[in-house]
Amino acid sequence: MDAMQLSLSVRIAESPMRKDRAAMAFEPLMQLAATLGYKGISMRASQANIDTPAARVAEMKQLMDDLGLAVSMCTGTVGLAANDDQATAPLRDIGPHLDLAERFGCDLVRVMIKEADDIPWTQRAADIAREREMRLVHQTHIRTMCETVAETLDVVQQVNRPNFGVTYEPSNLAICGDDYGPEAIRKLAPHLFNVYLQNWHIHPEGKMTIGTNRGNVRADQPPLSDERGLDIDHVFAGLREVGYKGWVTVHQAMGPGETVEQAARASYDTLLPYVE
Repeated sequence: MDAMQLSLSVRIAESPMRKDRAAMAFEPLMQLAATLGYKGISMRASQANIDTPAARVAEMKQLMDDLGLAVSMCTGTVGLAANDDQATAPLRDIGPHLDLAERFGCDLVRVMIKEADDIPWTQRAADIAREREMRLVHQTHIRTMCETVAETLDVVQQVNRPNFGVTYEPSNLAICGDDYGPEAIRKLAPHLFNVYLQNWHIHPEGKMTIGTNRGNVRADQPPLSDERGLDIDHVFAGLREVGYKGWVTVHQAMGPGETVEQAARASYDTLLPYVE
């Protein structure tokens, strides 16, 4: 890939507070993404998971091919998306996750690490993935060992595999009180495989309580265009500085009263000027 391109996470069509239920069927969601101008889809278990029959995945892949859409990353279980007690299970049995991604023509598989005991399993999973010319990626994410830039770099060093890298997600870093701007991106750049963007406005009267390893944070999730949250100019200044050329995925959920189409269009319109 010789430039940044926009990808849409199927999270945008998940029912509020449910990672296992789609609010829009796959076919119309793909049609919508292609019509708006997205070039990729970040696949999650609400649309396709490791138990989805291979024949159905082939149908989905054919439709995406026909629409000119690629799969930017695969998240193969609800546990991974929900960051629950089963989030690290794929590390112990990475094969089905690699199979799913491979069927979609994708080489990037999401994993999650929560404690030191997960590191040897991650190394083994990365070795298996490398044999198939595939990569594993861990998002900067709350309630994992990668809440901050320093912690993320420590995990990358411990895993010590060239096909294990990072999905930079600045809002999660902000929630954990860390810097997410150009300096943070420079530090992550050697291991940067993917970019995810969503918006959180962090303030004491926030309607949502977000749990982190550091305690609870109150926040609201406004549109990506809302400047009370993520400083998008800051983010893309850093990405351009390090010469990032890869997927930039909209990970923004639907807002109250929004339709999937409204949410997907609003995020696309906000980010397009930065990747053109």
